[in-house]
Amino acid sequence: MLRKILVLNSGSSSVKYRLFGWRPGEECQPLVSGVIERIGEFDGLVADHRQALRQIVSQLGHDGYLREGELLGIGHRVVHGGETFSHAALVDKGVRDAIKAAIPLAPLHNPANLLGIDACEQVWPGIPQVAVFDTAFHQTLPPEAYRYAIPDSAYRNHGIRRYGFHGSSFAYVTRKVSDYLDLPSCRLNLLILHLGNGASACAIKDGKSIETSMGMTPMAGLMMGTRCGDLDPGVIFFWCEQQGVAPMEVFGWLNRSSGLKGIAGTNDMRDVLVRAEKGQSDACLALAMYVHRLRLYIGAYRALLPRLDALVFTGGIGEHAAKVRAAACHDLWHLGFSLDEAANAAVTHGIAEIQSADAAIKIMVIPTDEEAEIARETLDLIPQELSHDR
Repeated sequence: MLRKILVLNSGSSSVKYRLFGWRPGEECQPLVSGVIERIGEFDGLVADHRQALRQIVSQLGHDGYLREGELLGIGHRVVHGGETFSHAALVDKGVRDAIKAAIPLAPLHNPANLLGIDACEQVWPGIPQVAVFDTAFHQTLPPEAYRYAIPDSAYRNHGIRRYGFHGSSFAYVTRKVSDYLDLPSCRLNLLILHLGNGASACAIKDGKSIETSMGMTPMAGLMMGTRCGDLDPGVIFFWCEQQGVAPMEVFGWLNRSSGLKGIAGTNDMRDVLVRAEKGQSDACLALAMYVHRLRLYIGAYRALLPRLDALVFTGGIGEHAAKVRAAACHDLWHLGFSLDEAANAAVTHGIAEIQSADAAIKIMVIPTDEEAEIARETLDLIPQELSHDR
């Protein structure tokens, strides 16, 4: 019998979903995906998350994707697990309480994630739910990597530290490289660049995250679509004084109006590349800044990994923007990287190697699939008696 795993990403006003099918001895296979938007909004069609879930159930049933008795479990993307979770967790009262306790660290995301969990409990009582945390993969960071050089009380009393994000993506890509190279993950050293509208770098040693570019929030590190990335904190106070605004207003500018959008007026790298090709100065500058940050992090993380199996590009930009990959790797032979221009330009889909024949280190492009990773981790935690035929 084909059993089903439902993966949900609950936002404050939307629920994204993806349904997977599973048979014993096989990996989860995607069946259908969708999104319910404008939940609770004045002109929206859905009043709350419970109604959104009922609409998803109705649609999946109407289209023949989900029948009575087929749903095996539900996996939830949860943004922040604080220091509590180093792995996915089967949802119970303690897990709910811990997600709630982490709300100050992710005030825009964790409440919505909890709404999704509670709505599923009402719609599918008794079906196991699993919380998969963006931050969990990085709980292996050593203190010298996750601590900030600020008063100790800030960490002890308020949990101010580097947490990192994109954990499901890094976990998925690490597993794919392990399979591709036929190396156990515990022996795998990788430098992964997840480049999408949000972007982060991760240094992986012996299969574990030892450094990552995002910090306490997803705003740190690389230049992104609308986020600034690394910034002198003094800029915030200076800007507040000059503009006569509160820090949270500047926070909004740094989060939603900066990055590529702040420099080139668009957060879409495809548009930036087209305009840069035409010589438009703002797009050329945005691209140069973006690549400069990438190269800084490649060099820094290479220093942490004397033995490196591969530099990996993933995410929408990492997978599809050959010009960005080429610029990031240009003239890095002294670090062991040498790109094959033809192989790089020929990448279309699937796993690809794009290093030159004489390169010391592999350069790879690997499509990520965070929902598939959430489905896999959900399946791993479902009680054995509920999947006795596994």
